[in-house]
Amino acid sequence: MNQTQQKQENLDKRYLRMASIWAENSYCQRRKVGAIIVKDQMIISDGYNGTPSGFENICEDEDGRTKPYVLHAEANAITKVARSNNSSDNATLYVTASPCVECAKLIIQAGIKRVVYNELYRICDGLDLLTRAGIECVHIADTK
Repeated sequence: MNQTQQKQENLDKRYLRMASIWAENSYCQRRKVGAIIVKDQMIISDGYNGTPSGFENICEDEDGRTKPYVLHAEANAITKVARSNNSSDNATLYVTASPCVECAKLIIQAGIKRVVYNELYRICDGLDLLTRAGIECVHIADTK
């Protein structure tokens, strides 16, 4: 690994740790996920999984299942950047769990060119779709 690649990997690990810390803001009990969008080494958006603005901060129903209207961390980060003056074109998304297929569609449409994730989600169709779209996907299991 050359010096440039090592520097990028170190940055990737730092941003993933930041996404992990951001995930702590989630009220979800089953899984807390955090996401950060970075462009030109600046954080332009962030998000974590949870209910839409104005809803109660309870993500699961009485049976412990995630409510259908809970937003994923990636969707929250992408919609947040859409409401700002920033553009996610050619940005990198750092997320603590690999994206589902619905979030992958949003990532593609948002112009994000790179996704760095920590935990591999059990269903890989989101990663498959991102790869098909030419988006670089990087799995970093150890963020130390």
